[in-house]
Amino acid sequence: MIVATADSNIYVSAFLTDGVARQFLNAARSGAFQLAISEPIIAEVRGVLWNKFQWSEDMLDEAVSALREFTQLVTPTKTLRIVMEDPDDDRIIECAIASHSQFIVSGDKDLLRLAQFQTVRILKLSEFMRLIPDPTV
Repeated sequence: MIVATADSNIYVSAFLTDGVARQFLNAARSGAFQLAISEPIIAEVRGVLWNKFQWSEDMLDEAVSALREFTQLVTPTKTLRIVMEDPDDDRIIECAIASHSQFIVSGDKDLLRLAQFQTVRILKLSEFMRLIPDPTV
């Protein structure tokens, strides 16, 4: 089974638009791959939806509850300092390492520039979607 960790920007896009990011979450929900998440990633998603898009507490709680239903919650045990330009990106890598993810899925230029960290490949959403089974088949 493929295990992946998504950057917070993927979750935010999935909640706001009916595009490829939503298809990504739906594929995880249907079992096409296992999606790992951590409390720091959840907190960042909540913060962005609250601060930039003025979501209500109820909307935030509902979104997080939905995520918890089909994601694997992991607790990273190592604190990393890899992405100097944006330390929040380190939380994504920490989750990927803790969950033994093969992939990080991101639209973040700093993460994508790494291309790989240890055994974890860092891919754009469109690249990752080509690797998983089509959930509509």
